[in-house]
Amino acid sequence: MKSKNAFISHHGKDEEHIGKLKSLLESKGYQLKNSSIDSSKPNDAHNKEYIKSLLRPRIEWAGTVICLIGDKTATREWVDWEVEHAAKEGKNIVGVFLHGASDSDIPDSINQYADSIVCWNSDKIINAIEGKGTFENSDGSSRSTFGSVPRETC
Repeated sequence: MKSKNAFISHHGKDEEHIGKLKSLLESKGYQLKNSSIDSSKPNDAHNKEYIKSLLRPRIEWAGTVICLIGDKTATREWVDWEVEHAAKEGKNIVGVFLHGASDSDIPDSINQYADSIVCWNSDKIINAIEGKGTFENSDGSSRSTFGSVPRETC
């Protein structure tokens, strides 16, 4: 089984999809080791700098940051911060549409920094994690890269 370190950025109400994503990829022989904060690793902190100090090493550990795109993801301040930090670190950034999400649900940070945006399809997600950039609309049709620009880590 191939294994990848990932940070899965998500809106709290979409947490159930983390397990579904991991199971989907495991069925194809692909294991995600997830470092994101979820209900199994709760964080009740309110100090923004402290929260950032918890998130930074988790993002830096991951080779890829996956953003689950659901109907409220674009409104989540922490999702944007996580993606922006991942971009500063030169991480591979992959947006994955959850079932029922629309193009208007894509966070600005994903439009700006994503290396791939794909629908809920194991082969497309794996290719995106492997760095084979693909950009799709929520209906699976091809889309332009929009704001994504090549990044280098200095």
